[in-house]
Amino acid sequence: MAKKPVRFCVNLLILILTAIGWFIMMNNISHSPLASSGLASLRYFTVLSNLLEGITAAIFCFLILTDRQPRWSELLKLMAASSVALTFLTVMLFLGPLYGYPAMLRGANLFFHLIIPVLSMAEYCIVFLPRRFDRKDKYLAAVPMLLYGCGYLINIAVNGVGKWPHTNDWYGFLNWGFPVGIVIFLVLILVTMITAFLLQFICRITHGSRKR
Repeated sequence: MAKKPVRFCVNLLILILTAIGWFIMMNNISHSPLASSGLASLRYFTVLSNLLEGITAAIFCFLILTDRQPRWSELLKLMAASSVALTFLTVMLFLGPLYGYPAMLRGANLFFHLIIPVLSMAEYCIVFLPRRFDRKDKYLAAVPMLLYGCGYLINIAVNGVGKWPHTNDWYGFLNWGFPVGIVIFLVLILVTMITAFLLQFICRITHGSRKR
C-alpha cells in the first residue's frame, strides 16, 4: 500500500495542475473547442468536474496531514474521480474523433481532458487507500452529473434554447428535442455509475480489499 507521503504528493500535484488549468482557461491563454474564458467556463461539466477533483485533492492533503480518512471523504473521492473519468471518456471516444484530438487537448483542456483525469483515475485505483466498499457508492458517484443535468435542462426550460453563440444548449444535446436531451443525460449518469463501479473494482483488486 502507498505510504502517506506518496498520497499527499499525488493529491498536491492534482491540486497544482487544476490551478494551472483553471488559470489558463480563466485568462483565455489558449482557446480550444468547447471552452470559454472567465467565469463562463463554469457552464461546462469538464471544468466543474476538474474543479471538484482539485477541491477534493486539497481536502485530502489536509486529511492526510491529520491522519484521517472519514467515510464522507471516500465518497467525495469517488465522485470526483468518476466525474473526471466521464470527461476523459467523452473526449477520447466522442469529442476527439469529432473535433480532432489536437484541438481537444490544447491549452487548459490538456489538463482538464487528459492529464488530471488520468492522474485522478490512477490515484484512485493505485494510490488511494479504501477502507469500505458499498454497492450504493456507485449511485452516489453520479450525483454531480445528475445535478449538472438537472441544472442544464431547467435552465433551458426556463430561458429557452437561444441561438448560437448565445445558446443555453452549448453541448447541443437538445438538437433532436427535449426528450432526447433527457435520454442523453440519463446515459451520461449511467456511464458515470459504471465508471465508478470499475474504479472501485480495480481499486479493490489492487489493494486486495474486501467489502466490509
